[in-house]
Amino acid sequence: MATTCTISIASDTAPGFGGINESMTLTQAGTLTDIDSTTGFQRRKLSATGAVDLVTMASELIEPKDNVAAKIFIRNIGYRGVIDKSVGVTIGVKAEPIGKLYGGDWMMMPLTCVDADDVTANPDTDDTVVLEFVMFYEEA
Repeated sequence: MATTCTISIASDTAPGFGGINESMTLTQAGTLTDIDSTTGFQRRKLSATGAVDLVTMASELIEPKDNVAAKIFIRNIGYRGVIDKSVGVTIGVKAEPIGKLYGGDWMMMPLTCVDADDVTANPDTDDTVVLEFVMFYEEA
C-alpha cells in the first residue's frame, strides 16, 4: 500500500496567488517502488527546555539506509486538547535548528538518515507540549 501526502494552501494575503494543491506518493530513491518502512506514529510529551531526540538515527530499532528518500512529519498538538500558539518547539537535525512549531503547526521534510543526524525537539518553555511524529524511510 502506498503512502501518499497531500497539501493544500490558500491565502488572501497575497494578491494574485491562486493557491497550491499538491500530492505525492512516497517512493524509494530513484524508483517508483513504494517506501517500505516507518517508525510508526508516535507521540512525545515534553515538559522542560533542552533538546531531546525524537528520532535517533543510529538506533538499532530503526535501520534506515543513509542518504535515501526518507521523510518525517512532526506536529505540535498542544496539551490535553489546548493548542497554545505561544508555546514553540524548535525542531532540528544534528542540533541545527530547522524551524519552530507553535501550537497547531506541523512540518514535513526530507532527511538524510545518516547516523549522526538525529531529529531533535527543543521546547522554548517548561510548559507541557505534545508532538506527534512519524518517519517514513527505506530499510537498510
